[in-house]
Amino acid sequence: MAVTALYSAHYRSLVRLAVLLVRDMATAEEVVQDAFVAIHGAWRRLRDTDKALAYLRQSVVNRSRSVLRHRAVVEKYAPKGMPDAPSAENGAIGEFERSAVIEALRGLPTRQREALVLRYYGDLSEAQIAHAMGISKGAVKSHTARGMAALRTALEQLS
Repeated sequence: MAVTALYSAHYRSLVRLAVLLVRDMATAEEVVQDAFVAIHGAWRRLRDTDKALAYLRQSVVNRSRSVLRHRAVVEKYAPKGMPDAPSAENGAIGEFERSAVIEALRGLPTRQREALVLRYYGDLSEAQIAHAMGISKGAVKSHTARGMAALRTALEQLS
């Protein structure tokens, strides 16, 4: 019954101590309860029962430190949150727009389609496109301009 008397007299002050350490009431109460369970199990092994309160305080401090260490590890290795994702509607509209662009690209003449794909999807310079297609830089500019005009017209007809 000594543990019960200790509990009645010091539970609140030990919870206040734990709250100051772990900054969370529910966790603080759990820490203190665990400390009381531990002292109850070890009561017969205590050499000086007059120091039980000191033992409890030390137990609360140690358990609070353990909680804080655990939190730090969890926070360190917690998966990073996903960036704000666009809504499903945005995804559907984007998919529709991409499929419309791809469909419009398919309708272009081969050289115009190649020039646009290499420029805007491959992110190549005019010189790189000219080399890849085996044509002059002027021809690349011409195919790109005509392709963009035809693509614009095709996409305007869809909307």
